[in-house]
Amino acid sequence: MKVMSFNILCGGDKENWWTKRTGRVVEIIKRYAPDTFGLQEAHYRWMNVICKALPEYDYVGVGRDNGKRLGEFSPVFYLKDKFEVVDKGNFWLSETPEVPGKGWDAACIRICSYAVLKEKATGKTFAHFNTHLDHVGPTAQIEGAKIIADRGLKYPNIPNVMTGDFNVVPGSEPYNTVVASGFKDTRNIAKSSDESHTFHNFDRLYHGELSRSIIDYVFVRNVDKVKSFKVITDKIDGLFPSDHYPVIADFDI
Repeated sequence: MKVMSFNILCGGDKENWWTKRTGRVVEIIKRYAPDTFGLQEAHYRWMNVICKALPEYDYVGVGRDNGKRLGEFSPVFYLKDKFEVVDKGNFWLSETPEVPGKGWDAACIRICSYAVLKEKATGKTFAHFNTHLDHVGPTAQIEGAKIIADRGLKYPNIPNVMTGDFNVVPGSEPYNTVVASGFKDTRNIAKSSDESHTFHNFDRLYHGELSRSIIDYVFVRNVDKVKSFKVITDKIDGLFPSDHYPVIADFDI
């Protein structure tokens, strides 16, 4: 099972404007051919591009602003010939998770989408949660992590996968909140792993510093063996696909 997390950046500038990067993003996904993948910052126009370019995948997810098309999606894409959806949903990282809205001290509305997928060939089932935690509010980051981890308890007897841009580094309180709930960072437990950073901002200054940090993750729970974890640093024609590197983990369910 190969699972990817990829923040594809909703906008950008100059040669990195989103419409100029679509081919780069699609090429990376095709090149690594994940079984499932979670995107972040995928507005509705991005979603149309991905669906048209990758018809072998279907997805679960909605726009975070109104639960329909408005605002960024945090979708779970899956190979539709390989899996069937047996449960799915969306919830917001707020005090009222069933309806759209900002939570606590968040700067943005934040959402988590999930799919419970059954592998058609084997009948094996797992739950894939995908999210994008707030980039400003420390309370929203912690409480958002709690909500996602708790929702996973709805499926205690099957593997849980959590992908996303968490906007926090390893060892931070939101990160530790996820780990304390039983999720494991595949970077740390994979037989073959990778120490690279995941956010690079196109190798430009960010808040006065060259920003190179680990903020994108593939977490697993009820998974015993992780074969590999990789930060995908490929460029396409010498250009970055996004301001984040995608990450991919390979494991058994």
